[in-house]
Amino acid sequence: MMKRSTLESVYRKYMPDLYRYLRTLCGDDAAAEDLVQETFYRAYLHLENYRDEKVKPWLFRVAYNAFIDMKRKERRSIASADDFFHRLPDDAGKGPESVLIQKESHNLLMAWIAKLPELQKQALVLYDLHHFSYQESADIMGITLSYFKILLFRARQQLRKAKERNEHDDR
Repeated sequence: MMKRSTLESVYRKYMPDLYRYLRTLCGDDAAAEDLVQETFYRAYLHLENYRDEKVKPWLFRVAYNAFIDMKRKERRSIASADDFFHRLPDDAGKGPESVLIQKESHNLLMAWIAKLPELQKQALVLYDLHHFSYQESADIMGITLSYFKILLFRARQQLRKAKERNEHDDR
């Protein structure tokens, strides 16, 4: 069982990833911060239920459950795009034009991701952006592995279509 004294080190290690994940799901900085705190509060309360599984997937599952609880309370849809996964590009050796193009491409991708159905968006974020395995992602979402793979396939397919439409419109 994870010891309470290690919760602080776990917080320091996984808080940024949890924040980015929750920020993508809820589209609001303040709500994401509240959900991160709620996640670690619940983790602290349920340490006795922790069964020596990997910490990161367990925390993401707790975070996902906190998000679902918040969503149930609000009963409103979340459909905002932002630059939550925005990482400043490495500017070394790049001109301002290439940096601007890279930022615009990133923002366009994030807008496409935001338009995906909720479950497809979550599958894509967990697997492609947070690099969880198929099984870990499915466990976090509380769905079967085969259903997770279907969601991920459909999300990628929709992103490909959006990219093709965009390239067609640019011609």
